[in-house]
Amino acid sequence: MSQTAYILAGVTYYIVSIIVIVVILNLVNRKEQKKYQNEIVTLERDKNLIISSSILSELNKVEALVNNEKMQEAYDEWQNRFKEIKDEEVPKITDALIEIEDCFNEKDYKTLNDKIAKVELEIYYVKSKANFLLEEIRNITLSEEKNRETITKLKARYREIITTYNRNKNDYKEVSAPLELQFENVDKLFAAFEIAMDQNSYEEVSKIVKGIDDVIGNLEVIIEEAPTIILMGQNLIPTKMKSVKTIQERMVSEGYNLDYLNLDYNIEESNKKIQDIFARLNVLNVEDSVFELKTILGYFDNIYNDFDLEKKAKRIFEEYVRKIIVKCNNLEKTNNGLYRKLDVIKYSYDLTDDDVKVIEVIKDELVTIRKDYNEIVDAHRNKAFAYSRLGKEMENLNNRLNVTGEKLNVALRTLGSLEEDEQRAKDQLLEINDIMGKARRRVYDYKLPVIPSNYYVQVEEANDALEEMKKELEKKPVSIKTLNIRVDTARDLALKVYNTANEAIRTAAMVEVAIIYGNRYRSVSKNVDLEITKAEDMFYNGDYKHALDTTIRAINTIEPGINEKLFDNVKQV
Repeated sequence: MSQTAYILAGVTYYIVSIIVIVVILNLVNRKEQKKYQNEIVTLERDKNLIISSSILSELNKVEALVNNEKMQEAYDEWQNRFKEIKDEEVPKITDALIEIEDCFNEKDYKTLNDKIAKVELEIYYVKSKANFLLEEIRNITLSEEKNRETITKLKARYREIITTYNRNKNDYKEVSAPLELQFENVDKLFAAFEIAMDQNSYEEVSKIVKGIDDVIGNLEVIIEEAPTIILMGQNLIPTKMKSVKTIQERMVSEGYNLDYLNLDYNIEESNKKIQDIFARLNVLNVEDSVFELKTILGYFDNIYNDFDLEKKAKRIFEEYVRKIIVKCNNLEKTNNGLYRKLDVIKYSYDLTDDDVKVIEVIKDELVTIRKDYNEIVDAHRNKAFAYSRLGKEMENLNNRLNVTGEKLNVALRTLGSLEEDEQRAKDQLLEINDIMGKARRRVYDYKLPVIPSNYYVQVEEANDALEEMKKELEKKPVSIKTLNIRVDTARDLALKVYNTANEAIRTAAMVEVAIIYGNRYRSVSKNVDLEITKAEDMFYNGDYKHALDTTIRAINTIEPGINEKLFDNVKQV
């Protein structure tokens, strides 16, 4: 391509780029202009909606209702406020919108944004004032319809109250006078409502409607709760009071102490509360009355539970009174018998004061328990405490006595085991002598060529231990701890002697069997003959273990596994 062609292509690309940029800028500009146009149109529409026909219509309705000075003042004020919005504030918005259009036409978008924001705020403010004005006016223009509807509903509620009252007059005898007086007041309020509506005194009407609503609401509560209040206050609670009082007097005569219940004081206070509730009922105030009466009724219901608990506590107390003294006497008898033998036990078994200190502790605990028992019994005789407290005291005392009794049982088992250990040691002496005798008989009955030297050493050690054991048994006092050590030592050494004798006999028997079995191979192998000869020498010299190893090793060269076969042959030895 020639240079001219390159230049033309470059110029073409440049021109096209410029055109594209211009087109894009125009599109962006048009889009932005469209956005501002839409915003201006919206602002214009919102401005026009500020002065709605509703306000003029409602003002005309109010004008027809004006029949007194107060209504005239309200009407004049609303007219002035409407005129201010219409003739002053809306024109200001109109002027601001004209300025916005000028900025738009001049494409002064920076100033345009600020003015739009200010006008939006101004329109919102003026529109809120107009809506508030309309709401105030409608409170009057719609008040008759609204108040009539409300009064209709109130009259329906009132009729239900009257119907309930007339149908159940006997339930409201205590409060009939104030109720009927209140009915008269409600009738007067309904009449006052009609007068105020005729005079268009709408502020007064609102007060009357609220007053009727409050009175009827209170009457509904009275009609609902008064029968319950009268029933509980005049019937249920007095009956419960009389019943619990009768039961209290009977139980006190039977020896119960019920002072902790403060029943007389609580009855007096309950009567005062009931009187206060009925005084408030007479002025048609029943706030919290049902709750307070239910609380009083619940209290007297719980008194029955307290009476039952006292009766149960009495049975528990009477059971423990007999049980504890018998148990305490038995423990004292056992402990005193042990205490009298204490010096003999300490001497006989070489015990220290600390070893037998528990007997002194048990004795002191039993003395304290008996003292506490007598105090509780005296309190019962003097009727100083309720059975619920006496029962708990006796239960605690019984628990303490059980702990002390367990200590005594442990002491009895511990001290009683001393005599058992001594007797067991004597029995063990016979058993150990028997074991030693069996070991000796097995050794001599088998006629071992040589008895192993360690056997004699072990026999000597076992005999020395037996002598020490005999000396310990002959001592007075006997030290059970030392005696048990001597017994364990002697028994272990005697068993060691017995095991050594058994092992030597068993090994010797296996050597004999192995040598006899191996004799068949002497003529076959000179090596076997030589090894068995060595084994025979070892056997007669008392080296049974090496003799067995040598014989087995020799036979294995000809008959592998012979050791298991030989072991089977000597299992019965």
